Parts: sequence; structure tokens; C-alpha cells
Amino acid sequence: MLQISNLTYRIAGRALFEDASATLPAGSKCGFVGRNGTGKTTLFRLLTGEAAPESGAVSVPARARIGQVAQEAPGTQDSLIDTVLAADTERTALLARAEAETDPDAIAEIHTRLADIDAHSAEARAASILSGLGFDAQAQRRPCASFSGGWRMRVALAAVLFSAPDLLLLDEPTNYLDLEGTLWLETYIQRYPHTVIIISHDRDLLNSCATSILHLEHRKLSVYRGNYDRFARTRAEKAALSAKMAEKQAARRKHMQAFVDRFRYKASKARQAQSRLKALEKMGETQLVVDAAVAPIAFASPEREAASPIIALEKVSVGYDPDRPVLRRLDLRIDHDDRIALLGANGNGKSTFAKLLAGRLDAQEGRIVRADKLKVAMFAQHQLDDLDPKASAYGHFRALDPHGAEARVRARVAAAGLSTEKMDTPAAELSGGERARLTLALATHDAPHLLILDEPTNHLDIDSRAALTEALNAYSGAVILISHDRHLIETSADRLWLVADGTVAPFEGDMDDYRAQVLRAAPRSESTETQTASGRDRRRQAAARRAELAPMRKKISELEGLVEKADKMIQAIDAEFLKPDVAGNGDKVAELSRKRAAAEHKRAAWEERWLALSAEYEEAATEAG
Repeated sequence: MLQISNLTYRIAGRALFEDASATLPAGSKCGFVGRNGTGKTTLFRLLTGEAAPESGAVSVPARARIGQVAQEAPGTQDSLIDTVLAADTERTALLARAEAETDPDAIAEIHTRLADIDAHSAEARAASILSGLGFDAQAQRRPCASFSGGWRMRVALAAVLFSAPDLLLLDEPTNYLDLEGTLWLETYIQRYPHTVIIISHDRDLLNSCATSILHLEHRKLSVYRGNYDRFARTRAEKAALSAKMAEKQAARRKHMQAFVDRFRYKASKARQAQSRLKALEKMGETQLVVDAAVAPIAFASPEREAASPIIALEKVSVGYDPDRPVLRRLDLRIDHDDRIALLGANGNGKSTFAKLLAGRLDAQEGRIVRADKLKVAMFAQHQLDDLDPKASAYGHFRALDPHGAEARVRARVAAAGLSTEKMDTPAAELSGGERARLTLALATHDAPHLLILDEPTNHLDIDSRAALTEALNAYSGAVILISHDRHLIETSADRLWLVADGTVAPFEGDMDDYRAQVLRAAPRSESTETQTASGRDRRRQAAARRAELAPMRKKISELEGLVEKADKMIQAIDAEFLKPDVAGNGDKVAELSRKRAAAEHKRAAWEERWLALSAEYEEAATEAG
């Protein structure tokens, strides 16, 4: 069990957590959400001991191993497979001891422990993880230093997954993954046997993997059961209920205040007036659930509609080496209103194809026909680095429109979703999300007919991604989208093209079909040949242990059901409070208050028992394993 109790922590005088508490049962798959800059990564530092709380406590079970992706990608001459294998420090130490040990009894003890930790299958498991993250057998034997930073971050992710810590902390794990790697990671996390906390802005990842959501807001932590969509619904329901409760309370307060104002100095009513005055003083304010406003994103649509097809490709080949084209014999057309998402693993040529369409790469063979006066805009992650770090957002737009009116230029900056105080902030001091918004707006400044977006979401939070979806749906031109965010693809694209095997072709099916295809093609974690008799014995023993723990697991499920039942009862009572005939009925209000207090008491008792039993179950399962 992970326990956070009355946590307070400040950075440079700014409070990130203030008397925050939360409890996560062992084995949770928890999505950690909150606005950028509120302190999510800081909580990870507190969990790992890199930072110490000002007050309160963060506690994990004794001897629990905590793992997170290394801050720096490995860049050594060690092969990928050796780098990942080295992450299992116990196995590495045991193998080193076995080579140096001369005592037969000690050697036997070492090999017994190696068998216990399944060391014989370590290389197969490491290779399977690397393969799932996009490295084939040949690449796994290459040195880490031969890969770019993004690919090395995948190796760092593979290493922490292979080490299988008791508490796995993942901070935006999909930022360096393509869609195929993201789909594989979803499946891996679903099957992971220990506790996982994921900071992610990928809505589909949180929906697929999370069994609970930890929400950081107003320096407090709240735990919600269920995936992200359930969390979002619950938040919306709370917001609606709190608004109604606040409205009702304001009406009651106004009515009582009017009585006090009218009769407080009248002798016959003075006692009643004083009574209501005391009630007013004791009446607390209903806390409204209010989400901070998210700045919209807007793309300037083309002034005139281009004639279709806006781009036609006939037998086109493209690449960087004349003798080795990346893509061959492309026969495709793009119409003025197409919304096309490009699928395919990294390295298959998606970015190459995007550069071809944008005119940044010339065709090596074939013919490309473009509509007259066609404007094409392209956004790619590297463009964030092309911003002038000393120039402000206003300065960047002014450079594009040197003679434009002040109001018009500032309106363009505002359309990028940058607040008034951010307009004159140097680009180097903007957050990653703000720089992404600025770069998107600069790329679309001239109202293009075709907008090409290559991984536009890496620095955007969930709400900003929703704003991007709305902007794309409002934009009237054509869109080519490359993204690992499945939710963005499903809500913004109406056609799918697969980039694979040296070509680009329409994909017949939807994203669920593509997910199934990717997972079918992924290697199994263990081949049939490695499933030895000892493996079958371990499975039989595991089955027996699961049977022994089944009654406890059933009780945990029953308690969870009781907690949900209490939640529904409390919601029903709160709804009763809002009925017009109840607010003025003192007896009814008192009866409902008693019922609500009783339901809250039962819920707290059931939840406490549920948490305690969950921890007991995890401890028993760990000891048995």
C-alpha cells in the first residue's frame, strides 16, 4: 500500500502540496493527472526520496523496490540487450559471484537463487520487451551509443520494465514511442503484477490501463476509482451538484439574512433573529468544483477552397539516398477536405512522406501534381527548437507581419492560446506546452490549404489536446496527422493510411482493427521452446496459491461493491436536498442529514477495511510468490 499523509511541500515559497493525503492499495494501476506545473513530477521525487517533504509523510512498504525511467538515456558502447539485462541488479550480482565463487555449497545456493528469480529466461524476457518497444533482433545487439536520444529513452524504459519494481513510476512514457509502441505498452501495463503510477496526457492509455485516478488540484490529492473517462464523468457530476448546492445555499442565506435584517431590532422577533444570525455564522460555504479555463487553439482556415485533388502522386519514390528510396511507387491523392492519419512503426517512413507532401523533400521518381497556389503548413517537434529563445511570442508574430496593426498581431498571439502576460515572455521561459501552441500558430499563420502535424501532442496536457481536436475539427482545410495519441486520431481523422513495407496505402479498418493487428504481430513474452517442465510446475503452484487467496479476493470485491453502494446512496441523498419541497422542510432536512451521516460512516468503515484487506492480500500474494 502507498500512503501519503498530510503532505506539504514548497518550492521557492510556492506550495505544490498542502496537507495532501491519499492511499493507493498495492497492485493499483493508477493514472496521475493534473495541470502542467502543479507538481506531479515532484511527487515522484518525493516517492523516490530525491526530495523530502516539509511536513507529513510519504510511505511505501518496507523493502519495496521503486523504479522509474532514468533521467538520462544510456549512451554507452554496451549493446541494448546487455543494458537491459544489467537493470536486474540481483541477477547481475549473482552471476558475478557464481564466476568468482569456489565453495560448492555457496555455488549451489547462488544457482538456487538464480532459478528462483527465473534468471534462465532473463535474456528472452529482455528481448521481448525491447522488441515490443520497436527494436528487432539485429538492433538489440548494437551499442546504445549508435542510437539517437529518443531511441535511447526507449532503452531506458525497457530497462525499468525488465527490472520489475514493486512500485513502477512512469512519467509521460509514450513521449518517445510511436503508436505501435504505445499499444504494446498498454498491454504490458495491464498485465504488470505490481503497483504502477502513470503520469500521462494520453487519454486512451489512461482508459486502457488505469483502475484508479489520482488527481492533483489546488495542492490537494484525490483518488477516484475507475479509468480516466469515469473520472471525467464523476468530476462533471460533482461540478453540477456543487453548483446546485451553492445556489440553494445562497438562496437560504439570502432568505435568513432578510429575516435578520427585518426583525433583529424588533423585540418580539429578536430571539428568532438572533437564532438565524447564529445559523448564518455557522453555515459553511459550499466548495464549488471548478476547472480552470483552458485556452482554445485556433487555426486560420484557407480563404479559398483549393480544387481537388490538392496533391496527386503518380509512381512516386522518395528517400535520402538515390539508390535506396524509403518509399516506392506511391499512387495517392489528397482532396481539399481529407483528414488522414498515418499509421506505421517509427522508421517506416511516415516523416519522410510528410516532408514529401510539404515540399521539403523532392521525389526521386514519378510525378507530383499540386493544386494552383497551394499553401502547405507543417508542424514537427524539432521546430520547437527553432524558436528564437530571446524573442517573445509577440516578437515571433511581428516578424511574420512587420507592418500589421498592433491589435491584429496580438489577436494572432491570443488565438494561439497564450495569455496577455505570456505574450511578451521570451520563448525560453515558456513551458513546453506554450511553446508547442506558439509553434502551431506560427506554422498556420498563412491560412494553409493543407496542415501536416507530426506528433503535435507531446507537450500538451489532456485539456489542451481536447482544444487541439476542436481546432482541427473547425479547420476547413485538409489534414495529415502523425500521432501516437489514439484518441486524437479517432476524433480528428476519417481516413487511415498505413506506411509499411516501403509504401503508403489506405488501411481498411478502424483503430481497433489496427490495434488488433499490431498486437497479433507482437512477439510473445516467451517462446514455446522456453516453456519447460519447470515452467509448468511454477504455473501449477501459482494456480494453487491463487485458489488459497480466492476467499480474500472475493471479500475485497464485496467491500468495493459496498463502498460503491454507499457512494450511490450519498449521491441520492444529496439529490434529495436539492428538491424544492425539501429545503424549507426542517424535519426532512434533519432526517436526510442523519441518513447522510450514517452512510458516510459506513462508507468510511468499509473503505478502511477494503484498503487494509487489499494490503494484506498483496502481502500474502508476495510471500507466496
